[in-house]
Amino acid sequence: MRGTDMAAKGGRRLMELLEKYKFVLLVLLAGILLLLLPTFEGGDGTGGSGRTDPPSELAFDLEGLEKKLSDTLSEVEGAGEVSVVLTVKASTRQVLAQDITSSQKEGAVDEGRTTVVVSKGSGREEAVPLQRIYPQFQGALVVCPGGSDPEVRLKLVEAVSALTGLGSDKISICKGK
Repeated sequence: MRGTDMAAKGGRRLMELLEKYKFVLLVLLAGILLLLLPTFEGGDGTGGSGRTDPPSELAFDLEGLEKKLSDTLSEVEGAGEVSVVLTVKASTRQVLAQDITSSQKEGAVDEGRTTVVVSKGSGREEAVPLQRIYPQFQGALVVCPGGSDPEVRLKLVEAVSALTGLGSDKISICKGK
């Protein structure tokens, strides 16, 4: 009987401690869940995608943009089936954060630059991007059956100019088959 009394007394004591420290335990549990959260997304600790490519909303897809522009311009009255080719000046690039240190020795200034990195856990480190520079459009070629009609040409030039920021001198409209 004595063993069951001790177990009951220990159980009551444990319940009293849980009641007393329930909020501390709740905060501790929430912290542990937040620490484990990145590994739940993809299972491989890479944030869910399994690769280190830039996020899709930041990626520049020239072919996709040309297709979307072709589909949209095909809706212009009199244009017909439109094909669009865009040229860009350079590819997408990132400007990374850098830590600059300088020291002066015997009148000469020695400057050192190191890229700032952030630890992502599990030994992974990533550079800190400050800015992403997307390519600028250089020119556009639009080929369509209605390309010889001046009214259609004007509508197409205005549309391409509005969507790409190109001037009318950088947009060529040609009549297609």
